[in-house]
Amino acid sequence: MTEIRVLGAADAAAFQALRLSGLQECPTAFASSFEEESGRELPAVAERLAPQGDRAVFGAFAGGELAGVVGLMREGHRKLAHKAFIWGMYVAPAARKQGVGRELVATALSFAATELRVRQVTLGVNAANPAAIVLYERMGFKAYGREPCFMLVDGVPQDELQMVCFLPPAD
Repeated sequence: MTEIRVLGAADAAAFQALRLSGLQECPTAFASSFEEESGRELPAVAERLAPQGDRAVFGAFAGGELAGVVGLMREGHRKLAHKAFIWGMYVAPAARKQGVGRELVATALSFAATELRVRQVTLGVNAANPAAIVLYERMGFKAYGREPCFMLVDGVPQDELQMVCFLPPAD
């Protein structure tokens, strides 16, 4: 049984450990690098996790251990406030193919619709990650663009697929 909940400051150490693991295992899935994030002190991580009215980080717990995470944040400018974006999605290898990713994305989309009351959620995914693309498509995301050489990982160009999910209008 997986429990999904909003992470807070008390989850900083578990979040940082899982994030660093993800950055090492899947360096092409994140714009951040292990080197950049490994020096981040726990108080800064705790501040990043502190729930705010315009953002949240959700964690999936399996057997009491943090097994997956996803961040959601509303765009900051007034003219863009009808949108939010997903960031930092990662599921530990041992928890994959068990619906954890689907539950995390569903929770983020529900929060976006009910709490943030946004019209759409966007994300970027490495174009060479078919498993993630299929997950997002099953959750209602559609590709709308592709940025060639979005980032360079060890000198190798990585393309990014931009995706959007339109949410039902709020009441």
